[in-house]
Amino acid sequence: QVQLVESGGGLVQPGGSLRLPCAASGSIFVIPVMGWYRQAPGKQREWVASITNDGISNYVESVKGRFTISRDNAKNMVFLQMNSLKPDDTAVYYCNGVLSISRSSPLRDYWGNGTLVTVSS
Repeated sequence: QVQLVESGGGLVQPGGSLRLPCAASGSIFVIPVMGWYRQAPGKQREWVASITNDGISNYVESVKGRFTISRDNAKNMVFLQMNSLKPDDTAVYYCNGVLSISRSSPLRDYWGNGTLVTVSS
């Protein structure tokens, strides 16, 4: 059983910062890609950032220069450092892992339950 668990959400003022960690646990063979998605009220879930297990990262245009994704491969963790937060960043943030549970298993998407980030004064 694989679990992804996010934490670190909360209420922050515009211009503030938050750091979201996510830990993957269970029977994991390899996690080639870990990432973050978000879903704002009344909107579809959107991809925010992703990082490969050799450190290549990508970001949606709206967060470039403000958010930084990183990972600790030894601990199967991914982090999202969010700076200069804006009200438009308000959303539930979901951790995603594209992983396999054994050498012979196919890659699959796994999701956390989400953590709420509210940016408001």
